[in-house]
Amino acid sequence: MSATWLLGLALFAGMALPFVLRARRRERASEAAHEVARTAGLHLPLSLHPVVDAERCIGTSACVSVCPEHVIGFRNGQAFALAPACCIGHGLCERVCPVGAIQLVIGTATRGVELPRLTAGFETNVPGLHVIGELGGMGLIRNAFEQGRQCIEQVAPRLARRPGDLLDLVVVGAGPAGLAASLHAQRRGLRFATLEREDIGGTVRHYPRRKLVLSDTLEIPGYGKIPAKEIRKEELVDLWEDVVARTGLAITTGQEVTSIRREPDGTLCVTSPAASLHAQHVVLAIGRRGVPRKLGVPGEAAAHVAYGLAEPEAFTDEPILVVGGGDAAVEAALALAAQPGNLVRLSYRGAQLARVKPANRARFEAAVRAGQLEPLWESHVRAIGADHVRIETAAGEQRLPATRVFILIGGELPTAFLRACGVEIETKFGTPLR
Repeated sequence: MSATWLLGLALFAGMALPFVLRARRRERASEAAHEVARTAGLHLPLSLHPVVDAERCIGTSACVSVCPEHVIGFRNGQAFALAPACCIGHGLCERVCPVGAIQLVIGTATRGVELPRLTAGFETNVPGLHVIGELGGMGLIRNAFEQGRQCIEQVAPRLARRPGDLLDLVVVGAGPAGLAASLHAQRRGLRFATLEREDIGGTVRHYPRRKLVLSDTLEIPGYGKIPAKEIRKEELVDLWEDVVARTGLAITTGQEVTSIRREPDGTLCVTSPAASLHAQHVVLAIGRRGVPRKLGVPGEAAAHVAYGLAEPEAFTDEPILVVGGGDAAVEAALALAAQPGNLVRLSYRGAQLARVKPANRARFEAAVRAGQLEPLWESHVRAIGADHVRIETAAGEQRLPATRVFILIGGELPTAFLRACGVEIETKFGTPLR
């Protein structure tokens, strides 16, 4: 072999070596993160998550770099989903892949996810009734906001001019998707009404304090661009309220829609405790939280029992029980334990936390070591009294002081409501969202 060839090989090796070493470091980090995810149960997808086609992946690692939730890892020169349960559906990985090797799907081959059957325009099998946002499988705020825009663009050209009190549109829900639909309807001059069961912001208001809820910029019609890269729960709630005030958007809060029915003339009747509204189209943006899941024990309807935590600093110098083992319960327990004078216990039916993000797990374990809160593993609440709970543990039934009880064990999906409206439900087994 000539000296020129040897020199060329040496130069090539010298140029390639940094890339090889960097790739190996990336793979080692991915394997370590995957093991952490596996231990936490985050390696099993819950709903929306990325799937990598190994035959198409060329290993650019662009998807790894853009994922803020660290869902994508690198193994054997290719991308893979190392913590699919952490996916929040922003789709950046899917968009940056130059060969289309990544696709967001709902459910897995063995774990189905129930969703309303929708057309490409977010319309259900009930003509004129649309579903957007989390209830349709898209929980990320930015994507839900975009769906609100797209839905109105689909609806507006189909509207017919009709006399009387008939509305063009009723929007049900004032979370991100519902606000987006309402703002774009207002921008187009539609005759519409927006109803919200609770308050402006929807489910976001139930998130733990300081929770990061937005990690990208957002363009809001009639308001402008929100340049902030990271927005937390309180900031977003304030933003929504400011948007509503500055745009003059009319939202009727405290109104739970009890039924939606299609009339013989093709219009839709939306019924709430206050009134019945008739419209050509209805947009459902009520989220998947539905009704909070209950324990089914005596005393859980008492005033000191709550199913969400908005302001932990309102609770001090109290014995408190938090029930649940997911991120919401852990974050609430940590927030309450940080308030002065509180004695916080967390009751969970499992022997350890499951499907909790690594950062939350680390914070929880640190708080336990510091004596800030006490876990009650493999425990079951049997009854809730005015100032105590009766709880079954491995040591037998105990009576523990608790002047506040927070039950954070998820919600019942509004499937029954959808079916009562005539909406067909389908189960997604690892199928693309759209």
